[in-house]
Amino acid sequence: MEISKKTLDTSPRQGNLPGGNGARDSVQLLEKARADTDTVLKGLESQLNGLSEAEADSRLKQFGTNEIAREKRQSALMRLLGDIKNPLVLLLLALGVLSYLTGDLRATVVIFAMVVLGVVLRFFQELRADNAAEKLQAMVSNTATLVRGGKEKEVSLKMLVPGDIIRLAAGDMVPADVRVLSAKDLFLNQAALTGEALPVEKKSAPASADVQNPLELPNICFLGSNVESGSATAVVIHTGAQTYFGSLAVSIVAQRQLTSFDKGINKFTWLMIRFIAVMVPAVFLINGLSKHNWLEAFLFAMAVAVGLTPEMLPMIVTVNLSKGALAMARKKVIVKRLNAIQNFGAMDVLCTDKTGTLTQGKIVLEKHLDAHGDPSEKVLHYGYLNSYHHTGLKNLLDEAILDHKELREHLKADEKYHKIDEIPFDFVRRRMSVVVEDDTGLNTLICKGAVDEVLSLCTRVEVKGEVIEVLPEHDAKRRQLADDLNAQGFRVIALAYKQMPGASDEPVYSVKDESDLIL
Repeated sequence: MEISKKTLDTSPRQGNLPGGNGARDSVQLLEKARADTDTVLKGLESQLNGLSEAEADSRLKQFGTNEIAREKRQSALMRLLGDIKNPLVLLLLALGVLSYLTGDLRATVVIFAMVVLGVVLRFFQELRADNAAEKLQAMVSNTATLVRGGKEKEVSLKMLVPGDIIRLAAGDMVPADVRVLSAKDLFLNQAALTGEALPVEKKSAPASADVQNPLELPNICFLGSNVESGSATAVVIHTGAQTYFGSLAVSIVAQRQLTSFDKGINKFTWLMIRFIAVMVPAVFLINGLSKHNWLEAFLFAMAVAVGLTPEMLPMIVTVNLSKGALAMARKKVIVKRLNAIQNFGAMDVLCTDKTGTLTQGKIVLEKHLDAHGDPSEKVLHYGYLNSYHHTGLKNLLDEAILDHKELREHLKADEKYHKIDEIPFDFVRRRMSVVVEDDTGLNTLICKGAVDEVLSLCTRVEVKGEVIEVLPEHDAKRRQLADDLNAQGFRVIALAYKQMPGASDEPVYSVKDESDLIL
């Protein structure tokens, strides 16, 4: 099938998409977001059964692989030339040549030996670091689940093309810029693009004409984001460098800025050149005019130039930086550019992400309390049933509760309790509920979530087995209890339940059932 280039035109245009100069225009994304799914598929010459293999191969040739710009690895020759291009090295080479031309072989050998040692040491240290980084990169391979010829299959991320139908599930990375065709409780983390830590919900309904910022489109998912929960089917709009993330990557892999260390070495080199430019002619003229032996004056002036230049400086600098890189290597850190070592050591303040870097990134369940702040096994049991039976991505709080593996056998979470329904979490309600049926046929709705949200739904409270009405003064004390625990560094969530008789047919529960709960 011949593909219409006009129909499938996804070429980047200059425009106002956030991301800096050269970011592509957002017109096509906005058009696809505002259209219904049939129109989107027709515009991309695709269908829900996916593209055929022949068609996908043809589009791959037209649009290229789904890869963003990466820093190209330098060839050995270019790396060597880059190390030689250092101003101090060039100055020493010039002085070495002059020493050779004037017959001072001893100075020539010393200068060239220092230059070769410094350059070769830097060359092999950085080459080894690049090889190590490349091996690490080769260990990571990303795939995407897509539909080709009516069949689901896993393919390498780089083989995706515009028009491909893909499946997304919890934990997946979004493989390209895509338009959602259908979704169930789909929440994405777009922090890599927006810096916003809270997940955003994506739906399949056409976007409003009021939305102008592509990152706010409710039915467009971007490369660089990942699925926190839910599932979806989507069609690929842009791939590779034409994606939003790809346009950002282009600016990142541009030529590196000089580090403060590079600038310092360059300043020192030019200071030496200025000294030589003043001292050498002055010494030459004074010596020549006083002794009238211009050849001897010239040789003496060259000796002054050589004497002013610290021949061993490049080697000393490289040896010290290499020593730092080797020390870092023993700590499992790869130093790709030696000069970065000096920048690292020159830092006054280091800002780093705490969770998972300075800590284990793990939450531990410390307390399970009733409404009076006393330990309660029932709170733990209901919390476990909620976390055990809900689907989607288990967050750190769920994992902390599920670490109590002994409760699975104790409660017979599989045998005694049968999951009837689930009301999934969203970031408006800030809570989620599961409905379980026990062996007596009793349906129990168990709701857990943010303290304020859950407390606002509770009309009764259970303390030591007794259910009583919620009174305003008692409610204030419970909120104060939660505030006190938060102040101590705890992450507090509230738990409530409601029991209902089971029905002959399995009922379907909704958000409105999260009412008249017992805290």
